[in-house]
Amino acid sequence: PPAPAPRLRQRLLNPQPGKLPLESIQVVLEELRKNGNLEWLDKNKTSFLIMWKRPEEWGKLIYQWVSKNGLTNSVFTLYELVSGDDTENEEFHGLDEATLLRALQALQQEHKAEIITLDDGRGVKFF
Repeated sequence: PPAPAPRLRQRLLNPQPGKLPLESIQVVLEELRKNGNLEWLDKNKTSFLIMWKRPEEWGKLIYQWVSKNGLTNSVFTLYELVSGDDTENEEFHGLDEATLLRALQALQQEHKAEIITLDDGRGVKFF
């Protein structure tokens, strides 16, 4: 028998074009989680955050900037780090606060930084 037309063949392989089976979606999400690029936001695994870079990668970029500029033993507000003039040309400039905090927590676990409370909000001290 002749091969089905391309459109029919596509429908046979995927009866609902544009829809990935749930099991396939779960495999992709689990792989992203294993690689550190996905974080579940609830216990039922219905909400998640997908990150372009893992928090450790952002932390490494931030710490490289701190080291390169001789700023260890310095204190910064979170605002200064992601919105200050000094970081304007850095990849982490403009990073959202939640991702920044995850990055700084990763640095804190490596004993390279400490998240601190300042009078006008939170900050970080680098070691």
